[in-house]
Amino acid sequence: MILVAYLCGLSLKMIGMPPLIGFLLAGFLLHFLGVQPTDSLDTLADLGITLMLFTIGLKLHLGDLLRREVWASTLSHMLLWVVLFGSFVLLMASVAMPYYSEIDFKTAALIGFALSFSSTVCVVKLLEENGEMKTRHGQLAIGVLVMQDIVAVLFLVAATGKLPSVWAPLLLALVFARPLLFKLLDKAGHGEMLPLTGFFFALGGYELFNLVGVKGDLGALVFGLLLSQHHKASELTKSLLSFKDLFLIGFFLSIGFTALPTWSMLATATVIALLISIKFFLFFVLFTRLKLRSRTAYLASLALSNFSEFGLIVAALSVQAGWLTREWLVILALAVSLSFVLTSVLYPAAHRIYIRYKDNLKRYESPQRLAADIVQQPPQATVLVIGMGRVGKSAFKALRTVLDEQVAGLDSDRFRASQLQQKGLNVCFGDGEDADFWENFDTSDIKLVLLALPLVEDSRNVTVQLINAGYTGQIAAIARFEDDREALIASGIDKVFNFYKEAGSGFAEDSLQLISQSTQSAPKHYHANEEDD
Repeated sequence: MILVAYLCGLSLKMIGMPPLIGFLLAGFLLHFLGVQPTDSLDTLADLGITLMLFTIGLKLHLGDLLRREVWASTLSHMLLWVVLFGSFVLLMASVAMPYYSEIDFKTAALIGFALSFSSTVCVVKLLEENGEMKTRHGQLAIGVLVMQDIVAVLFLVAATGKLPSVWAPLLLALVFARPLLFKLLDKAGHGEMLPLTGFFFALGGYELFNLVGVKGDLGALVFGLLLSQHHKASELTKSLLSFKDLFLIGFFLSIGFTALPTWSMLATATVIALLISIKFFLFFVLFTRLKLRSRTAYLASLALSNFSEFGLIVAALSVQAGWLTREWLVILALAVSLSFVLTSVLYPAAHRIYIRYKDNLKRYESPQRLAADIVQQPPQATVLVIGMGRVGKSAFKALRTVLDEQVAGLDSDRFRASQLQQKGLNVCFGDGEDADFWENFDTSDIKLVLLALPLVEDSRNVTVQLINAGYTGQIAAIARFEDDREALIASGIDKVFNFYKEAGSGFAEDSLQLISQSTQSAPKHYHANEEDD
């Protein structure tokens, strides 16, 4: 399994496509070759999903779920999609299309409901790979996914008839356990105990919720949410990243073991997968009607335009109840896989597509702006630091000692920007990759822009937006590897600092000062002659 997953993933990566498409293909190929899945594969898949939901919770803010654009768009979209897709299924049944002829209205609505969900695994993977988890559209997409998970829990309770235990309300008391959880995380340190602590919280939350009859995945999400305000939340997320990505390969492989398709099943699934264009359109219209900017609505809608693995759970329950034939389980598994492929291919080009069709998309915008989308202009700034993480914040503070209020910061994480503002720092919220942002941001006084961003592609995208907006000052950026540095120079950035090389140089220079200081301050010592030596 590892061999085939590696070869397929590497092959797709070498031709410029996301490796997860290769993992999906590997699952179907292994099934075709007669390889039987083991229980360990399901265990890996479950671990991956649990860790992923836990890390989502670490990056989530409860206030995001309470925003009208999150809960109203989620519920409205599900209702409209069920009506439209159910009507499509009944239309296919009326003309006696294969696999549709025996489906009634109730079953059509059930299939529509199953496909109304978007894939948490696929969306989070795409957002993480593009460094957009904490952007406006990234947080909007995550909020919608969490709301969908809550609806999924309610559905499973109703469908299975398994009510939560009478002890379930006691889970609310977990809020009072936060100080204890914070203390445990503090004591974990920074070594191997940190990821182990993450596993303990994620799996412990899963088992605790499962123990009282509530969906375990929700427990992992809640425990992550409880720890999201801890100062080590970001470090904990990074320590679990490799484990989560490795285990999620098991999830993508497991989809291919659902069943072997026929050509007619593949054709049916392809038609269903193409309907995600309607899913995109519904999300976009709803988001813009809720006064979100066209770019935010467009990117969030594109990320959410896929089908969820939850659809397979609903399909399996329907097959057990005799509402669907087993062929539909295969068709939906193929449709889910194809939707992953479509989203994974389209989303990396999302920013370029938006720039090309920006004028057309902006016609759907509401003239009113939500408070969260109003651009803030830092006063008297001549230097702008984009990305206020550890590197950006250090650069900002160093420049501030020289330039005082003439240096400003910009970050796409609203909560981080807000926290820095509360400390009296000249920092504003904004997404540097947002073309609309730069149209409303005056760069005429900015002489230097520092790109303290973790991903090379992000720095390149910001540079393009700055140039397109008419910025004529200097641009500096950071890179971790030499090939990244060369790529950034080629994109038009004036100066690129190799992160590790510059850190080593700075360390050496500061350390040499110790010698000069000790030489100047130390008393003269007796020097031994050659005989003494």
